[in-house]
Amino acid sequence: MGFKAAAVQMCSGVDPVKNAATMARLVREAAAQGATYVQTPEMTGMLQRDRAAARAVLADETHDIIVKTGSELARELGIHMHVGSTAIALADGKIANRGFLFGPDGRILNRYDKIHMFDVDLDNGESWRESAAYTAGSEARVLSLPFAEVGFAICYDVRFPALFRAQAVAGAEVMTVPAAFTKQTGEAHWEILLRARAIENGVFVIAAAQAGRHEDGRETFGHSMIVDPWGTVLASAGATGEAVIIADIDPGAVKAAHDKIPNLRNGREFSVEKIAGAVAGGVAA
Repeated sequence: MGFKAAAVQMCSGVDPVKNAATMARLVREAAAQGATYVQTPEMTGMLQRDRAAARAVLADETHDIIVKTGSELARELGIHMHVGSTAIALADGKIANRGFLFGPDGRILNRYDKIHMFDVDLDNGESWRESAAYTAGSEARVLSLPFAEVGFAICYDVRFPALFRAQAVAGAEVMTVPAAFTKQTGEAHWEILLRARAIENGVFVIAAAQAGRHEDGRETFGHSMIVDPWGTVLASAGATGEAVIIADIDPGAVKAAHDKIPNLRNGREFSVEKIAGAVAGGVAA
């Protein structure tokens, strides 16, 4: 059974209330176009580099405005509403980068905490230490929905193919990668990584992105994208500004891709042996 999926592109600022209102407007637009699954980007609720300022407005899951609005939208519109992620205050003083999937009745069907922390130093001087404030997740999930088996990832997770392969082996037909990719890394790798994860696992990939210059000064890459199991880009957005992109998802295409190239079935266990290189007089034993 196919379905219509939407990825909502945003340029979230520092005020969660304003971001919730923007999310609601764009999600309603997606639903009006027939989408029954709608995904928003990573950090839908707030992009704020000043961690003290961020902590001052963070809430726990019960009181978070994005969680509340996501639930209300799902129920109002009768859709599966996927908040790609938002920052959730934890009891120990740290933060979760947490995604939520709401059913049409507004209930939370799944939570996913980003597993791989974005701790990098880029050529342009950008330096990020997500692990300094956030608690990494440790559990991958594949959720059985009426229309597809859905796997979850967030942004930097896309660089770790073992996560996607494990979900594909577990039966995932659709992989989700909401993101706030930096402009520099996005220009180099965003499309390549999304298409690679789709091709190597024979699955659809839906990736809603943050886009443009944000209030906190950072710049994100945009180009929200929906990719099919053969690696074809079905829909994409631009580099900046809000957008709603939509594509028809047919889980039958996943089976067709697996029948053509059954690499999930053909995978084999193997060992890795590290050996010494060439030495004077020949090859080391």
